[in-house]
Amino acid sequence: MIRIDGYRSSYAADLVFYGLGYRATVSNATRSWLNPPRPAEPVALIDPAARRAVLIEVVLVFTVTLGLSGMRSLLSLVDSLLRPEPLSEQRVAINVPQATADLIDLLKQLLSITQLVGWGALGVYLLWRGGMRLAEIGLDRRHPRRDLLWGLGLTALIGLPGLALYFVGWKLGFNLAVQPSTLDETWWRPVTLTMAAFGNSFAEEMLVVGYLLTRLRQLGVRENSALLLSAVLRGSYHLYQGFGGFIGNVVMGLVFGRIWQRTNRIWPLVVAHTMLDIFAFVGYALLRGRVSWLP
Repeated sequence: MIRIDGYRSSYAADLVFYGLGYRATVSNATRSWLNPPRPAEPVALIDPAARRAVLIEVVLVFTVTLGLSGMRSLLSLVDSLLRPEPLSEQRVAINVPQATADLIDLLKQLLSITQLVGWGALGVYLLWRGGMRLAEIGLDRRHPRRDLLWGLGLTALIGLPGLALYFVGWKLGFNLAVQPSTLDETWWRPVTLTMAAFGNSFAEEMLVVGYLLTRLRQLGVRENSALLLSAVLRGSYHLYQGFGGFIGNVVMGLVFGRIWQRTNRIWPLVVAHTMLDIFAFVGYALLRGRVSWLP
């Protein structure tokens, strides 16, 4: 009996020990996600001239890209609020015809996609021109399978709650009725919508996550402060959709930005964002007029 009791006491003590160790590990892991330490690279700039040059570069980049889009979206929301009808009775379309002739419309759609890819490439180029390797922001091909699986997981994590948040916000009057596509039925519509999904994703994730968060690290901004700034910027250029669009994209920005800060992988974000937009753009185009609850 003494031997058995001693065994039981030792076993119970081990359970307590390992339980406390597990709780400590979980607590440390949670803390590292909520308040991650600043990585050793890139090194924070000390020289005032170098800091000023980076700050000017960031302002210029976003003045001609997504920052300008954010200001336009804010004005669009103000204009919508000044109209007599409530937000939920107003409509806004994302992918719209740009010409009456099909061929001209196709070419203009492709030019818009090229512009988006060019915006993202500009951020990548400036980082590379400043001496950074593409692998430092996760823009490499070392883990294609893992990046794809992470991206698909993020699609499910963000997609369903995001869709529910949009419909709740719309029904409560906080959102406009968003129409992802009003393009006519042409053979090239699904192709251009898929390309537009990638273009949007590449531009946003490269600029708002990879480029901006890297530059903010070089300026010595804390990780959480940089994350909040990035997320608010992401939400700002969705203000044209209403308050729900802003909040939903801020939440998405917090999730995507933190994942990049912790994993340093940009491709899963591009994959997830592309898949979300494909479902929204192509899915809406196929279901429009066939499903009563779609705007």
